[in-house]
Amino acid sequence: MPPALLAWALLLWALTPLPALPQPQPQQRRRVQEKEATFDRTYSDWVDADLLNIYAFNHTVLRNRTEGVRVSVNVLSDHKDLPVLFVVRQKEAVVSFQVPLILRGLYQRKYAYQEVSRTLCQPQSKAEVETQHFYVDVSTLSLNASYQLRVTRVENFVLRTNEAFTFNATASQPQYFKYEFPEGVDSVIVKVTSAMAFPCSVISIQDILCPVYDLDNNVAFIGMYQTMTKKAAITVQKKDFPSNSFYVVVVVKTEDEACGGALPYYPLSKHTSPDEPVDQHNRQKMLEVMVSPAITSEAYVSSMLFCLGIFLSFYVLTLLIACWESCRQQKRKGLLAAMDSPSLDTASLLGHSRSIPDSFLGHVPYDTYGYGSFENGSSGSTEAASGSLGSAEVSYGYVGERSLENVAGRPRLDSLSSVEEDDYDTLADIDYDKNVIRTKQYLCVADLARKDKRVLRKKYQIYFWNIATIAVFYALPVIQLVITYQTVVNVTGNQDICYYNFLCAHPLGNLSAFNNILSNLGYVLLGLLFLLIILQREINYNRALMRNDTHALECGIPKHFGLFYAMGTALMMEGLLSACYHVCPNYTNFQFDTSFMYMIAGLCMLKLYQKRHPDINASAYSAYACLAVVIFFSVVGVVFGKGNMAFWIVFSVIHIVATLLLSTQLYYMGRWKLDSGILRRILHVLYTDCVRQCSGPMYVDRMVLLVMGNIINWSLAAYGLIVHPNDFASYLLAIGICNLLLYFAFYIIMKLRSGERIKLIPLLCIIGTSVVWGFALFFFFQGLSTWQKTPAESREHNRDCILLDFFDDHDIWHFLSSIAMFGSFLVGAALPAATGPRGAQPGGGPAPRPAHGPSAALSAGAADAGR
Repeated sequence: MPPALLAWALLLWALTPLPALPQPQPQQRRRVQEKEATFDRTYSDWVDADLLNIYAFNHTVLRNRTEGVRVSVNVLSDHKDLPVLFVVRQKEAVVSFQVPLILRGLYQRKYAYQEVSRTLCQPQSKAEVETQHFYVDVSTLSLNASYQLRVTRVENFVLRTNEAFTFNATASQPQYFKYEFPEGVDSVIVKVTSAMAFPCSVISIQDILCPVYDLDNNVAFIGMYQTMTKKAAITVQKKDFPSNSFYVVVVVKTEDEACGGALPYYPLSKHTSPDEPVDQHNRQKMLEVMVSPAITSEAYVSSMLFCLGIFLSFYVLTLLIACWESCRQQKRKGLLAAMDSPSLDTASLLGHSRSIPDSFLGHVPYDTYGYGSFENGSSGSTEAASGSLGSAEVSYGYVGERSLENVAGRPRLDSLSSVEEDDYDTLADIDYDKNVIRTKQYLCVADLARKDKRVLRKKYQIYFWNIATIAVFYALPVIQLVITYQTVVNVTGNQDICYYNFLCAHPLGNLSAFNNILSNLGYVLLGLLFLLIILQREINYNRALMRNDTHALECGIPKHFGLFYAMGTALMMEGLLSACYHVCPNYTNFQFDTSFMYMIAGLCMLKLYQKRHPDINASAYSAYACLAVVIFFSVVGVVFGKGNMAFWIVFSVIHIVATLLLSTQLYYMGRWKLDSGILRRILHVLYTDCVRQCSGPMYVDRMVLLVMGNIINWSLAAYGLIVHPNDFASYLLAIGICNLLLYFAFYIIMKLRSGERIKLIPLLCIIGTSVVWGFALFFFFQGLSTWQKTPAESREHNRDCILLDFFDDHDIWHFLSSIAMFGSFLVGAALPAATGPRGAQPGGGPAPRPAHGPSAALSAGAADAGR
């Protein structure tokens, strides 16, 4: 092709216009239909992707009158993947929701609701009369969706004081109402009740703010709330709401698991996806709400004065009794001085053998026993008086038995340079002495009170110092923890954390249930009073020793006060830790309330045993170690014991083995060894006593006690293994109380069998304490709450206050149980001192301790081998 022709062809191609590209068509604009709408009229309409429906409403708002407005919709079309969106535009708030409404439950389960109703948040009006407008926009991406819309005014939107109002609510149709504090009312209690436990619901108290959180997935975002089955109660204080008003919001949950109900059946098939929502149909609950004024500040003051008055009256009564006893002692001293001069103390120091007339004392003269005489007669100090017990040469001899002069004829050595208990066991044959003395068939107190009194005093004082140390290290983190619990409750508003009796929970400051804390004051005050009583008794006893009082040196059972101090301290700590527990009671801190109950039960049993067995009673270290094991099992049982068969098997085996070991220890008075030859010795005893010859037990009384104790403990172990009680801590406490009561009954029976008598005052004290215990247990078993169930189920047991409109049944349990424990301690302290073996002195004087003489075992009567 010639170049000229090619050039013309290129020019023509360049000048030829290109074909026009297709232009985008303008999108069709969505049609908007705005309609004037009125209240109480149902609008049946439809909407699609090209249509937006707007409903304009207006209503008159009065400043001194609040009306609720409620929007109800029902989508008739079934397009779950293309829902209809409703947007309500108000003056100060926007509320939007889709239908079907999708709410999520446990494990992200989805539940769909076609009918939805929402109450609109009402903005405050500053003018006397104001017309407010709001709009309801309806849109969807579906091709065609039909719906029904209705807007109504809410009757009784503002709750009235002391007037009940009944309404219905569902998961997609929550309800809330407004309450305004009347003049002169600083706090109210909102009570919501229902005849049906399920469906589970949530009660929330929220400030007057928009938006209102009234759905299952957001109701916990603000305010105070608690789950509910049949009962709910929330105390609301005016100071927490600046507007002097609040909303009461009621929401029905999608599932009942939070209230202890079962999870609903979740259908799954080959044709349905796991994410497919489930239609719950009509999940409706009828409820009743009532708001009533709470107690006034004057009720707080009168209740606190009442509580203080009850327990301070014990101080006044104790002071009056002390004054009366002091006057009685002064008269008695004057009578003794007139009947016998020089006094018995002076005659003893001078070496004379004068004694109080037999007709006055009512028993054989005991000055010939040589028990407690001084070798030099020159020391009048407390040390000399305390260490004089074993300084005399004495001998043992029993009718019908071989003489024990070679064993007991040696003088007991009282080292002045050391009072350690181990110093007593430096003699090579001391174990042989113990085996001979403690395995006799008939024992008396003197046989089991041979150690230096200073040694035993230090031994039992360790009980007090140890429990004081334990109390400090135990209480400080407990106080810190419960303060944190209370702070979490106040900040989050979640009242399901703590198991109160919400129908009688009176707040004070940051504390949610001040009345449950105040009622524990009795433990502290009466525990302190008991310590003061024991301190006074110890001071009087030491003064008597300084005076070389023969009664203090030779009469009654040995005096040791360390365990009494430990008991009083434990009672005070029980009050403190019980108060800490009731700051926020729940299953994670229940051991705070029971730890020192275990200690009190254990210390009481140790004190009863120590009265007649001071030499062989357990040391403080071993006793507290055993109690630590008990508390350990209490915690493990609460956490892991519910329905755990393996735990119950292990615990029951340990319980039975511990019972057998303790029984052996008590039966043989500690004169046995747990070593590799224990089985051989057991078989030998069974062969000699059961096979070779049929002989009864050597210590019959002890055997009766131990057989009864084993029957009771084995029965309790079998009960736990079969029933698996949910409240393991109370079950463990019941074991301790049963053993304590058994041993106390055995103690009283053996006193009477030994010829001692219970005087009138201790007998009245026992009867009165038993009656108080009976009433206390009655109120304890009322069960106003239980952390073994869900918080909602626990609230079904809540009850109103029954005393001064301030204290409930559990508070009365605190009052009565503190008095009963104090009375029990007094019984333990007064019972031995007010009785004596055969013929106590007129007026309550103690009887002499038996000496190491030929007739000691037969004439003592103070205690036999079993006590």
